[in-house]
Amino acid sequence: MKVGLALCMNSFENKSDLQTYQEELRLADMAEPAGMDSIWALEHHCTGYSMVPNPVQMLTYFAGRTRRIQLGTAVIVLPWHDPLRVAEEIAMLDVISGGRTIFGFGRGAASVEYNSFRVPMEEARARFAETAVVVRKALTNERFSHQGRFFQIPETAVRPRPISHPERRFYASTISPESADIMAQMGLGVMIVAQRDWNDVAADLRTYREVTLKHGHTPRTPIAFVNVVMSEDRGEVDELNHIYMTRHFESVDRHYNFSDGHLKSVKGYEFYGKLSKTYSKLTADEAAKAKAVAFYSDLQLTGTPAQVLEKLRVIYDKTATSHLIGVFALGGMPFEAAERSVRLFSEKVMPVLHNDPAFRDQDQEMAEQAAAAPQ
Repeated sequence: MKVGLALCMNSFENKSDLQTYQEELRLADMAEPAGMDSIWALEHHCTGYSMVPNPVQMLTYFAGRTRRIQLGTAVIVLPWHDPLRVAEEIAMLDVISGGRTIFGFGRGAASVEYNSFRVPMEEARARFAETAVVVRKALTNERFSHQGRFFQIPETAVRPRPISHPERRFYASTISPESADIMAQMGLGVMIVAQRDWNDVAADLRTYREVTLKHGHTPRTPIAFVNVVMSEDRGEVDELNHIYMTRHFESVDRHYNFSDGHLKSVKGYEFYGKLSKTYSKLTADEAAKAKAVAFYSDLQLTGTPAQVLEKLRVIYDKTATSHLIGVFALGGMPFEAAERSVRLFSEKVMPVLHNDPAFRDQDQEMAEQAAAAPQ
C-alpha cells in the first residue's frame, strides 16, 4: 500500500494564517525523506477552512523541492473553473514534476464558495461532468474542440503537452451515493474520506465497481483519506482527540453550514441536506456533539502504533485501498504533536503497509499479472 500526507491548512484562532502555512509546509517537507509516496493539496476558498485556493500551485512548489514523491490534488473543484485552464495547469505540473502526478476532482458542497464564484449550485453536477469531459479531451488530443451546455471551445491545443498520460490517473472525491454513480460512469477512480461508517463505504464501493464494469471501464481500488493522531501514550491520544478532533469536526459545519438545512432544496445536494438534522442537534446538544465526535474519531487513525495498525486492517478489509493519505495537522494542534504523529506513522506503521502482503496493492498486482500474460 502507498502512503501519503495531505496538507490541511485549516485556520484556527490560536494561529495566524502565516504560522499555519509555515508549520504544515514543514510537515510536508518531512514526507519524502521519511519514505512516503505522495503529498496532496486540497482546494477551498473564502474562509479559514483549508486555505489552499490553488492546489496545483501548491504542488508545483513541492515539485521543485522533491525528486521522487508523487503529487496529488484532493481535489480540484471542477464547477468553479474553466476546463481549458485546468487542463493547462495539469499538463504543466506533469511536465515540471516529471510525470509524478495524480489528479483528484470534486464538485464541492460549500454554498459560501459557490456564491463567491457566482456559480449556481444547482448546476454543480452537470458542470462537473462536462468540465471533466473537456479536461480529458484536452489532455488526450493534440488539438480539440468542444460544444456543450456550459462551454463552447473552438479548435485549440494545450501546451506544454503532458508527458505521462495523467488522464489515466483521474480520481474523484465522493461522499454521496449519487456522486459515486457519476464517477463510475465516467471511469474515474474514487477518493473516499473517512466520514461514514466503513461498512457503508464498502457497500458504495461495491456499487461503484458494478457501475464501472457496466460502462466498460476497469474499476480501481480507492484512495482513502483519514485523520491521524498518534502517540505511544493512549491517554495522550485521548486528550488530543478531545481538544483537536472536536475543533476539526466543528470546523466542517462552520464552513459548509450543514446544520441550517439550506442544502435540502438544492438540486443535486439532497444527500447533504439530510445531514442538517444531525448537525443541528450538535449545535444545541453537547452530549450529542460528544457522541458524534467520538463516532467520527473512531473512523480515523487514532491511537498507539499498534492500535492504528489494527484499525488499518479493518479499513483495508472493507475497501482494499491501494493508497492511504493521512491528515496530520488537526484543529490547530501544536506543531510538535503533529510532527510526532508523522514520525510515529512513518517509523512504525508505514513499513508494515509497504511490506506486509496483507496490505498488497491490488491495482499494481493486476497490472503486473496483465503484463506477464501471454500476448
